[in-house]
Amino acid sequence: MAEEMAKEKGIGSIRIADEVVSIIAGMASTEVEGVAGMSAGIVGGIAEVLGHKSFTKGVKVEVGEKEAAVDLFVIVKYGVRIPNVALKVQEAVKTAIESMTGLVVVEVNVHVQGVAMPELENKKEDDQRVH
Repeated sequence: MAEEMAKEKGIGSIRIADEVVSIIAGMASTEVEGVAGMSAGIVGGIAEVLGHKSFTKGVKVEVGEKEAAVDLFVIVKYGVRIPNVALKVQEAVKTAIESMTGLVVVEVNVHVQGVAMPELENKKEDDQRVH
């Protein structure tokens, strides 16, 4: 309603950058239980678990004036039920983007790029402690 009023008064327009929507989507998806991280290798298929520093990695968005579409490339934790995690990611991302930006999210596509194995995660933690 505020946006409609702004247009009526001729104040101007509001445009939300794609990167802002990407950050919101990335943060929302990594907060879902069962998501190990985002996949950096969208094109090459190389799955690399990224830390929480780069929320735009593994996120592709198309933002229009009133709508947004999101593609997420995630890595899930071993042992989780993938369809359940994917559904929770879709819901979390849709809710976060719509509540923060006012955009209508028309689709959230979740692409599972890999599974993080527990023994690999423990080994990485041990390696980081040594160095």
